[in-house]
Amino acid sequence: MKRFWTVADAEPTADGWAVVLDGRPVRTPKRAALVLPSAALAQAIAAEWAAVEDEIRPGAMPLTGIANAAVDIVAADPHGFAASLAAYGESDLTCYRADGPQPLVARQVAAWEPPLKAVEARHGLVFRRTAGVMHVPQPAETVSRLHGMLTGLTPWKLAPLQPLVTLSGSVVLGLSVLEGLLEAEAAFQAAHLDDLWQAEQWGTDELAEADRTGRWQQFEAAARFLALLD
Repeated sequence: MKRFWTVADAEPTADGWAVVLDGRPVRTPKRAALVLPSAALAQAIAAEWAAVEDEIRPGAMPLTGIANAAVDIVAADPHGFAASLAAYGESDLTCYRADGPQPLVARQVAAWEPPLKAVEARHGLVFRRTAGVMHVPQPAETVSRLHGMLTGLTPWKLAPLQPLVTLSGSVVLGLSVLEGLLEAEAAFQAAHLDDLWQAEQWGTDELAEADRTGRWQQFEAAARFLALLD
């Protein structure tokens, strides 16, 4: 789609904040009204639209994409969406430690154990840790509590939580960012600890580096979306 507007701005509405293009409100791909919960988020999304030069490129508008998902996808089935995220807790990255070498194991413990313990303490959860990659079932009560807690989040928090969880392979790291227990960069580095370790041992791979950069851009955008809700 070509740019068809001159001015993109944010305006207050009865229900929140709207992004308007030459005074006309932006709608989601499913034609729902895009009403944002905070002025800061609406202004940031308006800035994405203002930055469009000629053609709309969705990849350059990550906040808009997350907001569209919150309205069109998450709000339509919040329980199902929460369940899909809670499922990551059944095989959370932070619970699967290497069985060697010891320096790698120590690095994993240092990066993963503090957020894991913090999430356990905050939500009354107990996660089983293991060495190796063989699946270890988590306690049924942990899975149930995790699902219940995620179901209680609004679509505006569930939508950005999704890339935090899926890109890290960890609902623990995703929640750590959501709840301010970890900065986004620290959580991302923790999620890619094994890759970074391999790069230290064998050298960097350009394709892997490019992929990690793209993943970080998505991860950072999701964390920024959450910060703009306040």
